[in-house]
Amino acid sequence: MCRRYNRGSPPSRETNLSHYAKHIFFCLNRRDDGRACCADHRSEALQAHAKERVKALGLSGAGKVRVNKSGCLDRCELGPVAVVYPEAIWYTFVDEKDIDEIVESHLRDGKPVERLRLE
Repeated sequence: MCRRYNRGSPPSRETNLSHYAKHIFFCLNRRDDGRACCADHRSEALQAHAKERVKALGLSGAGKVRVNKSGCLDRCELGPVAVVYPEAIWYTFVDEKDIDEIVESHLRDGKPVERLRLE
């Protein structure tokens, strides 16, 4: 049920609660000027893999996990990159195995994957 409120009054505490427990944003930035970008490192395919994996594990939906596409997250030189909120934990990754580890360890089990974290 969508709750609405008068624009003149602030939202209630209930409407301030997040719809998802966690968001993971994947940088899909593509640059045409030759500078490094996440799209050069299969970020779109790896984001799609994460979305499929989250669904397959039953982690998607309200109160659970949302896998998002993002424009530039301004860390492309370290890419590909993704960030998990609300913890603000940044990752880099290489392949589907790395994505599976992030999804299973961090998004499902709540344990960040230290070997893939960015400083």
